[in-house]
Amino acid sequence: MGMTMTQKILAAHAGLDYVSEGQLISAKLDLVLGNDITTPVAVNEFEKAGFDKVFNKDSIAIVLDHFVPNKDIKAAEQSKTCRQFANCQCISHFYDVGKMGIEHALLPEQGVVTAGDCVIGADSHTCTYGALGAFSTGVGSTDMAAGMATGMAWFKVPSAIRFNLTGKLPYNCSGKDVILSIIGNIGVDGALYKSMEFSGDGVQNLSIDDRLCICNMAIEAGAKNGIFPVDEITQAYMTNRCERKPVVFEADKDAKYDKVYEIDLSKIKPTVSCPHLPENTRNAEELHDITIDQVVIGSCTNGRMEDMEAAYKILNGKTVAQNTRCIIIPATMQIYRDCIERGYVTAFIDAGAVVSTPTCGPCLGGYMGILAAGERCVSTTNRNFVGRMGHTESEVYLSSPFTAAASALTGFITEYKEVQ
Repeated sequence: MGMTMTQKILAAHAGLDYVSEGQLISAKLDLVLGNDITTPVAVNEFEKAGFDKVFNKDSIAIVLDHFVPNKDIKAAEQSKTCRQFANCQCISHFYDVGKMGIEHALLPEQGVVTAGDCVIGADSHTCTYGALGAFSTGVGSTDMAAGMATGMAWFKVPSAIRFNLTGKLPYNCSGKDVILSIIGNIGVDGALYKSMEFSGDGVQNLSIDDRLCICNMAIEAGAKNGIFPVDEITQAYMTNRCERKPVVFEADKDAKYDKVYEIDLSKIKPTVSCPHLPENTRNAEELHDITIDQVVIGSCTNGRMEDMEAAYKILNGKTVAQNTRCIIIPATMQIYRDCIERGYVTAFIDAGAVVSTPTCGPCLGGYMGILAAGERCVSTTNRNFVGRMGHTESEVYLSSPFTAAASALTGFITEYKEVQ
């Protein structure tokens, strides 16, 4: 029996010729990631266990992104712990104010992850890096501490679900609509501890930004990881960017999959995930009766350049609806700079939106967009649980940047339609 992409990467990092689903392995890590919320806990566990040195200062990334610039004293103390540890351990990939970005957009951009890597991160959306053909998954802070000390992690080899993609997305849809449609179909536990592996001719019609978005939300279907094959688009993205030489793994033709789903991208529609689970999806055109108070365009899911381009295309020369707040957050400082140089920031401000430096703030109800009781928000983030962005009586509707920006202009959930 052959192996899937994920199984091949895990086998290589475990020093084994073959692994099978359910097998427990110990694998070498190429990268261990933490942020300003999870790293302080990991540092405490690291020191409590008696460790005094990380296994490799170049294989650890600490990104201050959730509450930076610091929102309060507690956030400042957490960041201080990260800074002191990074300085003490001479961590190469430490990203603070002025250099930080939202971790899962920043690390691919900076070339810190590459094809064939085995990555763990103390953040559930670490599964993002599968877009580059890496195995990456979220872990707890204790596992992060062990990974920083030893460069190893234990895994149970996951089984896999294959998503065979064909066709090309409509002009008003993006990778976000694809993954929301999938989660709406299979449910939030439809891929529980499985690898979501994407393949087919349709892959070539998805940009790297689309793929990063899709893999980012694999966890919202319960998956261990999401992963795309390494093609010419991936290779072009990694060229002159990645620190390590990419290692390309391909699934065997006789690899075993628990299920195979056929997805025609041309039939995807602007999709919205209604409260209070990502699986509660409906077509945007069915939700015009839902008025909104706020729109957020950003996050590790949809704060990349193509997302900013979509927002600019829709908001430029227009005005955000009265009584609707629009918050736009480029995911990295480079994307923020590009938005400034292209004139996007001026257009956003002229439209009545606010533009922030990179932060995860509103996504997890931290700051920069907290909702009051009874308020509704259309957001390009990844979760819409009860109280996720503020009051437990608020509501979050997940969408693509196209739908979010169009909704900002009308004040109610609206699918984007190109003016002919």
